Formats: sequence, structure tokens, C-alpha cells
Amino acid sequence: MKYNGPKVRLSRKVGFAMTPKARKYMDRKPAPPGQHGASKKRAKLSDYAKQLMEKQRLRLQYNLHERQMTNYIKKASRIQGNKVDIFVQLLEQRLDALVFRSGLARSIYAARQYVRHGHVTVNGKKVDMPAYAVQPNDVIAVKDKSRKLEVIQEAIRSSAPPPYIDMTKAEYSFKFLYMPPREEVPIVCEVPLVIEYYSR
Repeated sequence: MKYNGPKVRLSRKVGFAMTPKARKYMDRKPAPPGQHGASKKRAKLSDYAKQLMEKQRLRLQYNLHERQMTNYIKKASRIQGNKVDIFVQLLEQRLDALVFRSGLARSIYAARQYVRHGHVTVNGKKVDMPAYAVQPNDVIAVKDKSRKLEVIQEAIRSSAPPPYIDMTKAEYSFKFLYMPPREEVPIVCEVPLVIEYYSR
């Protein structure tokens, strides 16, 4: 199921900041959680444990159910081409992922909430499905009334979107330019290990 619990401790465990608050804590305490932190000798992980950890990292970065991850893997396996790129592209096409990636939201959790609450439009039409698959050249924007929200204004001021997103801050909107290769997507994960996990 989706993770709704405390995110600072989990962020230190998986090695990436799940929220802005977690990022602040990790700047001060980058070591894994626990009394001894970085001084504790970590046991060597088995191949399966490594695959499981990477799968959890990826799932948390997109805030997905296990069932959703499985469905994306199955869909990627039916498409010809580089499986790593295809799998990441399917995840990155999600509306909530792109809202977060553009900088309109400060976390994937906030992005999902904005979409579900109807603050976001795609090509001028309201879409409230976080899993909606955005297509290249689609334009995503914040509704006029929602642009007054302080959390959105704060987020957009510090936004720094990746190359496949063309941001127009003055309009609170962006265009999804193309399906990105894995190296352009800013996720913390060894994706081949995730694919290996689901191929068992």
C-alpha cells in the first residue's frame, strides 16, 4: 500500500529525501537511522535484498501501490525497446509525477493531492486522476483560482525542471516535451535491479 507514515526516518533509510522536511534533516544527519548511525557496520546485502531495496526506493519515489508497480512492469514488458527506459517513461508519464517534477509541488505527496483536489488541468481540461498518462506536447497548468495558494507559489519560485519539461512560471504551466531516457529522470534507483526483482 502507499506509505502515509513519518517520512524523515524512512528517507534516511532509503537514501533520498521524500519531502522538503526530510531534506533538511538529511543535510544534518545523512547517515541511516539508529543510535549508532554511520558508525554501525552494515551487513552485506544479498542480491535479493538489493533488488528489494531498489524496488522500495522506486515505489516510494512515485508513491505507488505494489499492484501499480507490477502493472507498469507488465506493460513495459509488452513494448519493444530498452526496458529500463520504457519502464521509467511509463512512471514518469503519470500526471502527479510530472506535477512534482515540474516544481509545481514540493513533494510527490503534495502533487498527488493537488491533482486529486482538482487544482490541475491538462490541455485546459480538469484532470483529477494522479495516474493519468500525459502525452508529449500536452500542456499542464494550475487552475486560475488555485494559483493564489501560497504553497504552490512557494514551490514554483524554486522550481528547476528537467530537460523534458518546458516550464512557464508566469503562467503556472508547463509542456511535457518528450519521453525522457532514464539518465534524464532525477530518481535515486538502480532500475535494472527493480526489473530483475519482478522477473523472478
